[in-house]
Amino acid sequence: MKRSTTVLLTALAPVSWGTTYAVTTEFLPADRPLFTGLMRALPAGLLLLALGRVLPRGVWWGKAAILGALNIGAFFPLLFLSAYRLPGGLAAVVGSIGPLFVVGLSAPLLGRRPTVRTVVAGIVAAFGVSLVVLKAAGALDTLGVLAALASTASMSTGTVLTKRWGRPAGVGPLALAGWQLTAGGLLIAPLAFLVEGAPPALDGRAVGGYLYLALANTAVSYWLWFRGIGRLTATQVTFLGPLSPLTAAVVGWAALGQALTPVQLTGMALAFGATVAGQLRAGARTVRTFGPVGSDAREDGDRPEVTGPALRR
Repeated sequence: MKRSTTVLLTALAPVSWGTTYAVTTEFLPADRPLFTGLMRALPAGLLLLALGRVLPRGVWWGKAAILGALNIGAFFPLLFLSAYRLPGGLAAVVGSIGPLFVVGLSAPLLGRRPTVRTVVAGIVAAFGVSLVVLKAAGALDTLGVLAALASTASMSTGTVLTKRWGRPAGVGPLALAGWQLTAGGLLIAPLAFLVEGAPPALDGRAVGGYLYLALANTAVSYWLWFRGIGRLTATQVTFLGPLSPLTAAVVGWAALGQALTPVQLTGMALAFGATVAGQLRAGARTVRTFGPVGSDAREDGDRPEVTGPALRR
């Protein structure tokens, strides 16, 4: 499969995540962020476990738990906490610096040195997203800012570790996504019931909303996301993240009647341009890979990710 096709399929994940806000506000019970996170993660994880029909073995029980905690179990609650406490889309702005986190982590964990181009592209992406979603607001909430930073750091670390550890031989991205979603959902479950109490009563709209979040927004999207991590560099994958707030803005305009100003349109162009720039890479020389034999990079004919100090992007 061509790398451009892999990029486009992986990009469907953040595009889907960009619809979460509209679905949550229009279909789901209010003020139940942890329950919503639980309903996104656990049913999707159990479904993918059933489809993949393979469980972790050996050290992968621990690795799956760590990745599930970083990518799902910690990320979802922290993300929702920041979204509820920060005004004017600031949580999305903080989240858009994820590429810079990944660029920094890729040096010690993947042997990929940051370059001026990737750092500049990350800054431009964050600035563009800020023009799209940031609005005038009062004093910032310290806990909300810390939660937003922690959620971004958690997902970024999970992305890089997913790339570093690869997958066990014979295990596909479907099973890997199922492991992580199930582990993350099991971590969220006690927190949701402790903080929010019993599940709320659900009408037909809420049931439909949760089905969408669990199936398309989570099961399919995270399968595509982890599949992309196996076939692309960690930096390329994380530079697709700004597509999420951009999609949210477009959905708000098209479905919710929200206006898009010239400043927002400029921000969208900047963020999208930075996303495209994040997919560019120099000609590759194969040094070594962290993934196991049988990983996606070998299955689809793409070159494995090049690592080590010999490569400068």
